[in-house]
Amino acid sequence: MKRLRRLLPGLGTYAALYLAFLYLPVLLLPLFSFSEGTIVAFPIKGFTLDWYAQLGEADTLLHSLANSVIVGGSTAVLSTVLGLFAARAYVRHRFFGREISEGIVMLPLVIPGIIVASSMLVLFLFLGLRPSLPAVILGHTFLTVPFAVSILKSAFDEFDPALEEAAYDLGETTIGVFRRVTMPIIGPGIVSSLLVTFTVSFDEFVLAFFLSGNRPTLPVYIWSQIRFPAKLPNTLALGSLLLAFSVLLLLTAEYFRRRAATGQGARKESRDDR
Repeated sequence: MKRLRRLLPGLGTYAALYLAFLYLPVLLLPLFSFSEGTIVAFPIKGFTLDWYAQLGEADTLLHSLANSVIVGGSTAVLSTVLGLFAARAYVRHRFFGREISEGIVMLPLVIPGIIVASSMLVLFLFLGLRPSLPAVILGHTFLTVPFAVSILKSAFDEFDPALEEAAYDLGETTIGVFRRVTMPIIGPGIVSSLLVTFTVSFDEFVLAFFLSGNRPTLPVYIWSQIRFPAKLPNTLALGSLLLAFSVLLLLTAEYFRRRAATGQGARKESRDDR
């Protein structure tokens, strides 16, 4: 214990340096987005909101933003539905090949994105599906299902099956049990899954670059603008808004995840007291 206490100051310093290394470059993004100068360098030249005001005048940007919202929303719904079925099967049932299939579901997390993107492009072209938004949605669904499964498995882990069995015994239908018993309990997990998978899809670049065709998503549009120095201030402003949006979504998802965990813990303590 004494040795651990001696190590704590050093571990705290290491953690602070690690977080600074990760997040200080990100914090510079909104800082330079308010600079009047077009060169990213210190000292910052003045303060302006013109770069943010100009974002609303870029039609291509707005179209790419709409594409990202369409892709992200569709991906979130598809991956959450698939993750819901998979998570329930993994938590409630024991079947041959369960561990193997769960490993296969999680495989996209460890496969390099460039490999997945090029493979999907070849597959879709072979099937006659040209690069388009539907192709991006399918690719992003493959990529985000592991996130949905992980979140929803935690929602099902503390869910007492006896609650559903009691509802069936009282004459409730399968749909009624899901609507009145299952959904209220795992609802925060579903919302968390929707938010996380939307964020992952919204920010994803490699698959979208390969599969979007002539309808680029927002990350692809940003990449195309970075190559031109005159467009850099607008890109910084746009990146700052996306950063704030992503942080807001993730904080909301974490809130719902904690709410689900707290509710399940309270129900478990209530059952133990009885």
